[in-house]
Amino acid sequence: MLRDITIGQYYPVNSVLHRLDPRVKLVSTLIYIVSLFVFDSIIGYVIAAIFLASMIKLSQVPFRFMVKGLKPVVVLLCITLFFNLIFTPGEAVFSIWIITVTREGIQLAVRMGIRLVFLVIGASLMTLTTTPNQLTDGLERLLKPLNHIHVPVHEISMIMSIALRFIPILLDETDKIMKAQTARGADFESGGLVRKVKAMVPLLVPLFISAFRRANDLAMAMEARCYHGGEGRTQMKPLIYQKRDYVAYGIVWAYLAVSIVFRVLGI
Repeated sequence: MLRDITIGQYYPVNSVLHRLDPRVKLVSTLIYIVSLFVFDSIIGYVIAAIFLASMIKLSQVPFRFMVKGLKPVVVLLCITLFFNLIFTPGEAVFSIWIITVTREGIQLAVRMGIRLVFLVIGASLMTLTTTPNQLTDGLERLLKPLNHIHVPVHEISMIMSIALRFIPILLDETDKIMKAQTARGADFESGGLVRKVKAMVPLLVPLFISAFRRANDLAMAMEARCYHGGEGRTQMKPLIYQKRDYVAYGIVWAYLAVSIVFRVLGI
């Protein structure tokens, strides 16, 4: 299950999406997420699915690798669907004890489920095609105007970059701890949900110790190299827009315009 988390991982391939400017990918991901909430019909979601499938094809990331990132959010997806089904008022379809499922609840649950699945895959696509350093540089450049109101843009970008870097590192560390405890007789697979959750508790102490140790080592390394923030710092690879980046901007903005038109026309 831990190996199935794709957010924060980078898949090295020389594809069109990998070569795009990180600012383009950040803006495009935001536009795609907005479009998921603008679309409100089956046709709209089909367009969103076709657009996402096209981007996955261009990224050259295997579809199976992309889809397996949905496994960790299955529980969240089920909870979201359940609460939308039972707490949405409207025309009753059937009742079980005190639980009433409505037609409007079913429709809302389907829409929210589709949005959540597409959102996770879209976010994973961005991180799989962009290194943490590129994400940091792109986010810093996009938020640079906020420096005029004394917002620590570089520090915020660095924090997000470090957080993304730590996701696969901590997953690997958790996997190693689980294997070590399994070799000593621990059982993480058998039993019901409650028992599995209780079996995971002994993992927390060594995992937190490892996380704090890595964070301390990173802080000491940054201090040893006289790191002092973003003011006056230069980049080894400055971000410069290419022709393909402007083409990508045109495609995603046209896609957003289509979603708005569909929403206005009620299609």
